[in-house]
Amino acid sequence: MTNAQWFLLVGGLLLARGLTAPLLQRLPVTPAIIYLAVGLLVGPTMFDAFHFNPLKQSALLEVLTEVVVLISLFSAGVKMPTPFSFARWRAPILLATVSMTVSVGLVAAFAYFLLGLPIGAGILLGAILAPTDPVLATDVQIRHPGDRDQLRFTLTSEAGMNDGSAFPFVMLGMGLLGLHELGEFSLRWVLVDVLWATAAGIAIGVACGAALAHASRKLRGHPPRHELMDDFLGLGLIAVVYGLSVWLQAWGFLAVFFAAVALRQTELKLAGMDLQKTQRMQAGTIEPVAADILQAKEEVPTVSGGSLVFKEHLERLSELVLILLIGGTLFIDSWSWRAVGLAGFLFVIARPLSVVIGLAGTRTAWPIRGMAGWFGVRGIGSLYYLMYAIQHGLPEDLALDLIQLTLIVVTLSIIIHGTSVKPLMGLFTRYRRQRPTPV
Repeated sequence: MTNAQWFLLVGGLLLARGLTAPLLQRLPVTPAIIYLAVGLLVGPTMFDAFHFNPLKQSALLEVLTEVVVLISLFSAGVKMPTPFSFARWRAPILLATVSMTVSVGLVAAFAYFLLGLPIGAGILLGAILAPTDPVLATDVQIRHPGDRDQLRFTLTSEAGMNDGSAFPFVMLGMGLLGLHELGEFSLRWVLVDVLWATAAGIAIGVACGAALAHASRKLRGHPPRHELMDDFLGLGLIAVVYGLSVWLQAWGFLAVFFAAVALRQTELKLAGMDLQKTQRMQAGTIEPVAADILQAKEEVPTVSGGSLVFKEHLERLSELVLILLIGGTLFIDSWSWRAVGLAGFLFVIARPLSVVIGLAGTRTAWPIRGMAGWFGVRGIGSLYYLMYAIQHGLPEDLALDLIQLTLIVVTLSIIIHGTSVKPLMGLFTRYRRQRPTPV
């Protein structure tokens, strides 16, 4: 396709998406399915108007997916409910660690015993497909910062964390393929790739997010005023945190997510302190009403709130373009029983079983476990890890095999989860209204 045709295609889709937004909300499918259908229609599957080769364009696709995931992680982080509670975060932490490990192991075993891949490639494939996606799973994620739904919180925070917690397994798989240094007895992998990179990523994110919250509060003055460019501050925080993490060999995805969480938590905590002080001075009371403080501090201008709308627009645009490209990568003969069988195993066995194991012993309600076990949406994050491995020396024949498997799994996830999300979420909402689940 020429540049003019690309502009017409993307521009036409954007206009159609904007004009039909109320209609699409009533349809039982997600917009991602529409984008995928258009990509399949104009791609080599149907009219062959364009073909995107992910192997030849792996460098470009790595950068595109990296940027999209970073923006999505930031958007997810600033929606996290306040105040922070370890009891509330226990379930998603278990999903992002224990369930992640189980899922990688199950997919690796499937790839080794049934697909005939080397054990290193199996672990790499498991790490590519294990993370749930923060970009394509918007229908099951927190909708706004005040959303207190436990299921949406669990899925959103899990997606925010497991895009980073999958990276050690990516490095392990690459190490077993001879593409990364693991050290004697894998000691370097444990100390650097698991312990240091994870702890440093979280620490960098929390420190930078909290620092920006204090700096913006100081610059806005009291009472706070909208004098700062919140969208620039949000983008700048993403870039600085990610760049610093990569420089220090920490996991940047984890860092950006926790930077957004710390930014939001710290801003609202500082806003609450300011409002308490103001109310004491005005009313002369010792302790102002907590409900008034909670409502008022949500209205205080913040970097997290001001930048969220801009980030969500970027996220939607990126989703459209990347899913178009996915549709443009697939030929009719891209579909194979190997890839479809892998997708079925991942959706029906590996993901549900890993969720059951990860949440064993918690007080998480079984309906939430069931929904979390089904909605393990795969998408843009998986493409990033695959492109990362290709850019770091993955052999061409193995790369082509993993590309085909990954693209079919992602495509089927868009279709299957995209058609089931609205009916199942509707049923779950009605169930919760009849029998509220304690948080």
